Amino acid sequence: MSTPGRGTGATPASDLGERGLIERIRRMLPSPPPDLLVGPGDDAAVVRPERGAFDILTTDALVEGVHFDFSFSTPTDVGHKALAINLSDVASMGGTPRFALLSLMIPASCSLEAFDGLLEGFLTLAGRSRVAVAGGNISRSPGPLVVDVTVTGSARPRKILTRAGGRPGDRLYVSGTIGASSAGLWWLQRHAGAGEVAEPDGAVLACVQRHRRPEPRVRLGAVIGRTRAANACMDLSDGLADAIRQVAEASGTGARIEADRLPIDQGAREIFSGAGKDPVESALAGGDDYELLFAVPARFKGRFRAAGRLAQGLSLTHIGELTADRSLVVIQNGTEAALPHGFAHF
Repeated sequence: MSTPGRGTGATPASDLGERGLIERIRRMLPSPPPDLLVGPGDDAAVVRPERGAFDILTTDALVEGVHFDFSFSTPTDVGHKALAINLSDVASMGGTPRFALLSLMIPASCSLEAFDGLLEGFLTLAGRSRVAVAGGNISRSPGPLVVDVTVTGSARPRKILTRAGGRPGDRLYVSGTIGASSAGLWWLQRHAGAGEVAEPDGAVLACVQRHRRPEPRVRLGAVIGRTRAANACMDLSDGLADAIRQVAEASGTGARIEADRLPIDQGAREIFSGAGKDPVESALAGGDDYELLFAVPARFKGRFRAAGRLAQGLSLTHIGELTADRSLVVIQNGTEAALPHGFAHF
């Protein structure tokens, strides 16, 4: 599990030095947007705030050996994912992402090829999401590669989504499908060998791709926030069960989830069933889906569905309700069970 590029003939990224690497990044950046007044290369970035909007700020890091493994993820995958998880946080707040800061802690084993691949994944997603890189930092790491990202976004007053806005009776909806990323990771962990992975096909391949390069629901979150079509929202970074628990606790409610309504990815069902795991519990507890969970008042059902159609037709599935009773339960085959816990970092 080492940073790729240690092999014979690979040029270490550290050979360019800090200034050389920063200049290499600057040459890869597109022309800055008008609101980026001072960009990479100075002591700090200067941006023009969006008039009449609040700023949204989020940060997250990926650590080699903890959040990713180069035996089955490429540097391009890691660069993509490092930005995606931050974009997902802005989307869950109903905001539109604007700027990103990228900080890299690079071990001696990191090659220039790996450095460029990481930037390619990061900048490709940034361009697709209309996010400008405003700056960052580069330093040496005595241990693993660390990719630390900060993203800023904006949202209009009274159109920001939080975890705490849910009310008893609100319907819970989830975007897309769940379970694919954790199923893909499970498959990779058992099929990776000597730094190479025999690629699967069909539905299993789709799960693997969901783990390697999750797609943040940027447009969906922004549209739901802008139209005020939901009371609360959270992204599924640590799993749907964790998101339900967090929204319910922050909102002072409980939740009832119908297992047969859960949009479990078909490939995930195949992988979990083949491993002797319960697909429902595994999909609920598994993380890294980066879909969005919404709490929607019944009277907003039409508005919510219309907003969802504006967000390029991504599926939105009604999976249960928030309740006045503070219990958190899953109904499966007519039987109540406690909601499982999601991924825990410690």
